[in-house]
Amino acid sequence: MLEIKNLHARVDEKEILKGVDLVVKPGEVHAIMGPNGSGKSTLAQVLAGRDTFDVTEGDILIDGESVLELDPEERAARGLFLAFQYPVEIPGVRNNYFLKTALNSLRKSRGEKELDAMDFLKIVKEKMKALKIDESMMNRSVNEGFSGGEKKRNEIFQMAILDPRIAVMDETDSGLDIDALRIVAAGVNSLRGPERAMVVITHYQRLLNYIIPDVVHVFVDGRIVRTGGKELALELEKEGYAEVSG
Repeated sequence: MLEIKNLHARVDEKEILKGVDLVVKPGEVHAIMGPNGSGKSTLAQVLAGRDTFDVTEGDILIDGESVLELDPEERAARGLFLAFQYPVEIPGVRNNYFLKTALNSLRKSRGEKELDAMDFLKIVKEKMKALKIDESMMNRSVNEGFSGGEKKRNEIFQMAILDPRIAVMDETDSGLDIDALRIVAAGVNSLRGPERAMVVITHYQRLLNYIIPDVVHVFVDGRIVRTGGKELALELEKEGYAEVSG
């Protein structure tokens, strides 16, 4: 479903990604762990198509087709979703308008009929019930005045509404207390399924106590240096990145 081949990327002449190879199949959850500054967030943003970074070598494929030349909107239409480490606030734009516009834009790009207000509201209520989100959130401006936990829950809610086939979560646990972490993780787990691939990027093992990965990768200095099962996350917690990647 998602394949990364020998991916190299740089910003301001500094090479950040130095040959990343990764294959994520439908139904799999892959965790990418690594120290600060290793390039994990850069990988997420390059996957999403952010033009700050220049890809100098390699390829990104979705369903066997390269998406390197596609802009972020086109990648989203192919089913890619990025949950940000620091979700952006959009003052004056209510969640319901933002999500309805985003969802209908995706549907239009896929040749599907746009949803009217009633059909959209039906989907919203179903997802809110499943994720235990208060309906008042829909009438608030996107992430404005939200706590850290609310912002992350809103990201997961957006993911549920947009229903991507490939979800990349960039340090979703960043800044969350234990209660917020459990709520966000429960939301992520509710969206796991045989047709969706997930990449969970994190610095700490604690998130993986709640989102159990199928595969764990150690990311150091712009590349994956080791791959293993969920037990590798526990080893990282105990030994640290230097010992495990050495």
